[in-house]
Amino acid sequence: MPSPPFQMTLYLTFPVAMFWVANQAEWFEDYVIQRKRELWPPEKEDQRQELEEFKARIRKQREEKLLRAAQQRS
Repeated sequence: MPSPPFQMTLYLTFPVAMFWVANQAEWFEDYVIQRKRELWPPEKEDQRQELEEFKARIRKQREEKLLRAAQQRS
């Protein structure tokens, strides 16, 4: 079993070292931002327009369904 001073040093050093590594601006810019761009590339305008059209179609279908249901109840 490790000695208590060694354990205490390890317990204090590890979080401080992780905090220091995580707050390195160069590392953040080089790794994290690049990784984010790989995982979620910027949207293209035609993709956004297609998505908006799809949402409008779904909204219209839902409204028509609710209208038919309301008319059948009356």
